[in-house]
Amino acid sequence: MHISNGIINGPVAGTFAALALAALTVCVLRGRRDLDDRLAPMAGLVAAFIFAVQMLNFPIFTAGVSGHLLGGALAALLVGPWVGALCVAVVLVVQALVFGDGGVAMLGLNVTNMALLGTAVAYLLIAGLLRVLPRTPAGLGVTAFVSALLSVVVAAQGFVLQYWLGGTTDLGGNITGLAATMGGVHLLIGIGEGLITATTVVTVAKVRPDLVYALRSLKPAAPAPVPAVGGVR
Repeated sequence: MHISNGIINGPVAGTFAALALAALTVCVLRGRRDLDDRLAPMAGLVAAFIFAVQMLNFPIFTAGVSGHLLGGALAALLVGPWVGALCVAVVLVVQALVFGDGGVAMLGLNVTNMALLGTAVAYLLIAGLLRVLPRTPAGLGVTAFVSALLSVVVAAQGFVLQYWLGGTTDLGGNITGLAATMGGVHLLIGIGEGLITATTVVTVAKVRPDLVYALRSLKPAAPAPVPAVGGVR
């Protein structure tokens, strides 16, 4: 899902670059509160793992746009939404500048879709699911799978919105067809990412549950109060 130069026009690309820069600034400020001796090295490991995973690309639309595993849900589960978004953004910047994977002029678009939108959607799903699912390996695995799958699909639709706003090729009004194509292909990609995310997070949780940010920071739902029976002495 890296967008190459020329796919989206300059004004839209510039707008999303400013949006991404502002959002990443917020992530830096909020992420500093979370960083400690445990989270800092974990963030480096997560970024390295995501970098390796994102090297698997799947051509899906044109020669200039490809889909791949994103890693937003994995980062959100292990290091939280703020640091997680920064990890994915750093990977995208390195890939664009060093490997030419995604245009430098389109970097704001790619960061918005994969680092910001993907991670944010994943963490919202994680926060909701961990309040209703048991905090067992099975519950954590389901949470990881569902959040990874849906975050990939939503991030893909972010590209559809951007193309609708400033795509350089006229689709003849068939933006719905583009949305369906991106959604369908990334649903398949999301299944693979969900399996990888679930396997990785459950493995880490079994060995070092204290390294899973979501388990530390998200409190389980409080049990419903039991009504008192009888009078009070």
